[in-house]
Amino acid sequence: MLVIQILLIVAVLLLVGYFITRRGSARASAWVKLIFLAFLAFGVYALLRPDDLTVIAGWVGVGRGTDLVLYGLVVAFAFTTISTYLRFRDVEIKYARLARSVALQNAALENQRPAGTPEPGQDPPADPPQ
Repeated sequence: MLVIQILLIVAVLLLVGYFITRRGSARASAWVKLIFLAFLAFGVYALLRPDDLTVIAGWVGVGRGTDLVLYGLVVAFAFTTISTYLRFRDVEIKYARLARSVALQNAALENQRPAGTPEPGQDPPADPPQ
């Protein structure tokens, strides 16, 4: 097994472990931002010194620097996809809880209203003409 294969597998396992254990903390958000900034800095370095990137790729068992960048982008895409999925799932759960709470409050208000009173937002019944 090549060094890059081991590194990519470890990176994926770390990403999964990261999201399972720390997805809701402020510290996790700060780490995500720092990793993102480091990835951007690496991208700028790769643009400025492509020959160095090819040397680094050779150290980890990849033939070209562009392939190394592609593998890094695959890991970054997986990271972003998992993060987005977990965030949307949390938002869906919060909306479901909110909707349930509003429905229960409305039901409780319905049960407390005296008979014959109009529902909120409706006009009271008109008096019969004389």
